[in-house]
Amino acid sequence: MDTRTAAQRFADTWQHGWTHHDVDAITTLYSDDAVHTSMPFRPPHQGKQAIADYIHWSFSGESTPHVTFTTPLVDGDQAAIEFRVHTTENDQPVTIAGCVFARFNRDGLAVQTRDYWHTNQGHQ
Repeated sequence: MDTRTAAQRFADTWQHGWTHHDVDAITTLYSDDAVHTSMPFRPPHQGKQAIADYIHWSFSGESTPHVTFTTPLVDGDQAAIEFRVHTTENDQPVTIAGCVFARFNRDGLAVQTRDYWHTNQGHQ
């Protein structure tokens, strides 16, 4: 699978999966030995199950998220994709804005991803 197709599938699946808290759909995007780092100083999540556990944890407490991912910027086997999420946590509006960087294998699966994001609580 070419990287542009893999990256767009990644963005579309994440957008739908986050909106519906569908962790199973999202984890199909990752190779079994994928590594995900969320924020620069957190330890990486190694392997598909660790990534699934992290996503489950991330979704806990969220309700009715509205999620958008931009068209991926692709170079070689890598892509950068911005995202924005408007949700509610503990009855308070929260906006999450960030970017995911992903590297894909020949099968179109993510083998390495990293996120940078920021939250703005109380504003949408």
